[in-house]
Amino acid sequence: MQKENLEFTSSRRRFLGGMAIGSAVGSALSSALFTTPGLFAEELSGKGHLTPTPRLTEGPFYPDKLPLDTDNDLLIINDSITPAVGEISHVSGRILTAAGSPLRNAFVEIWQCDCNGRYHHSRASSDGERDANFQGYGRFLTDANGQYYFRTIKPVPYPGRTPHIHFAVSQNGRRIFTTQLLINGHPQNDRDMVFQDVSDAAARKAILGDFKPIPDSRIGELAVSFDIVLGVTPPDHHDTAIKGGIGKSEMMGGRGPGGGPGRGPRPGGPDGRGTGDRPEFGPGGRPPDRDH
Repeated sequence: MQKENLEFTSSRRRFLGGMAIGSAVGSALSSALFTTPGLFAEELSGKGHLTPTPRLTEGPFYPDKLPLDTDNDLLIINDSITPAVGEISHVSGRILTAAGSPLRNAFVEIWQCDCNGRYHHSRASSDGERDANFQGYGRFLTDANGQYYFRTIKPVPYPGRTPHIHFAVSQNGRRIFTTQLLINGHPQNDRDMVFQDVSDAAARKAILGDFKPIPDSRIGELAVSFDIVLGVTPPDHHDTAIKGGIGKSEMMGGRGPGGGPGRGPRPGGPDGRGTGDRPEFGPGGRPPDRDH
């Protein structure tokens, strides 16, 4: 067990060191894009039209009580030395406006069930026992390039749902977007009601992620990139001042924990930083009675 923990810690340090190098390169590229006339427009046109990420339901299991730790490392709670059970996954990406500009100082939240299908929620139910070492929820403040980073587990199936990770984006104390990340090619996607409700092929592709093995990882770590493109550019996206924390939960009628950034993140995001406007309903316009 001690050897496994040493490999777990060592692998995490190596990966985060590599991210720091990659971040420096990315920052230099981003600087060039925004300071060289016409270059950013050429970059966007070269990639083609940006497909807005579909807005998907928040579901009923946004934490009704926040965990003891709310940073961007969901595998370790506070100073525990015992990690959560699951396939270690490094989830990163950017929050972009409809025009392709990065959204700085936006709070990104994620939440998901543990390896046994249990959410960090008082009403969560499953046949399995909850993994007490899994944080279940995390948040991160985007950098100047709109980047975020989380370390978590690869999502597993939940009763009635394909594996997925919930995402929420807040700016200036207001929830502005919710969506979900699904595993590309997972066989349960074809039977998942939420995924099937997205009819456009490009929109479907925008919420699918490839969890790829990290080369040389001795403990089978994975990495996935997931950019979120907002369908509507926030009116105050040019204002980079932080004027509020995290917006209230949509499905809980504004009674969610919300609030400020809470405990600071563990180092290792894109730059070492880490930390709505309408309710989402299921088919028929009614709040879902299970996790959608």
